[in-house]
Amino acid sequence: MSEKKLLAIHGSPHPNGTTDAMLKIAIAAAQRAGFYIERIDLYQEKLDYCNGCLACLRTGSCVKQDSIHKIEASLKSCDMVILAAPVFWANVPAAVKNLFDRLYGTAMEETDTFPKPRLSHKQKYILLTSCNTPFPFSWLCGQSRGALHAMNEFFHTAGMRCQGKFVCTNNKHKKMPSAHMRRRIERCFL
Repeated sequence: MSEKKLLAIHGSPHPNGTTDAMLKIAIAAAQRAGFYIERIDLYQEKLDYCNGCLACLRTGSCVKQDSIHKIEASLKSCDMVILAAPVFWANVPAAVKNLFDRLYGTAMEETDTFPKPRLSHKQKYILLTSCNTPFPFSWLCGQSRGALHAMNEFFHTAGMRCQGKFVCTNNKHKKMPSAHMRRRIERCFL
């Protein structure tokens, strides 16, 4: 039996913030569950902006030559992906949005009706996000909801299945998720 592969994507410019702490919890739980882990820190990668040429829709891959090809290969070959990204203005940070733009043709192909997924329904994804806004305002005002929607839309459209979505709120003065949040994230790997 081959080892299960998990792609962990850190989409925050802060290497030791709450989002990173959430990702480290998930990675540790995945390792205990027998996953091989590949971690990608988006802010450390060379990723040019999408130029909207749409060549990727024909080829399934971006024509630009940078880190996107490593990420494409990892995304296509993983059993599970975790995307950890903080909330920036009720959405994902620019580096994460750029990743979605650059993976457009890798994730889906356009049809006359609905997009056709290019990734496997056997692949799963987990979404982790954090914001400074306290609950319930983080949800009611659309802060964390907007970021989760953007992340979920990408993976769902790509054909993957959701394993869990987690929001750590009111993070202005804390860097670690609560024990309750830790247990919820770890349960995804039991």
